Amino acid sequence: MLIAAIEGVTRIIGKSQGYLGLPLRDEVMNCAVTGEGTPAMVSAWQPTPDELARLNAGASVHLRVIGTQHPPVMLEVGQPPA
Repeated sequence: MLIAAIEGVTRIIGKSQGYLGLPLRDEVMNCAVTGEGTPAMVSAWQPTPDELARLNAGASVHLRVIGTQHPPVMLEVGQPPA
């Protein structure tokens, strides 16, 4: 997956730690567990042509979390580019 620019980016994280830098959009959402006003960070990713071919062939999306504590996460598909 390739890091993509996300509409409404509010900050970029990780660059000072040696990573490529991840553009984020900070949001406030209504979560079924933690309630209204829950802070969230959203990033955008685009599959490479090989990954897209595997997805179209039925492969799943894997989420890798660095470390040993798994934070709450969500995966979804964004809108196609305009």
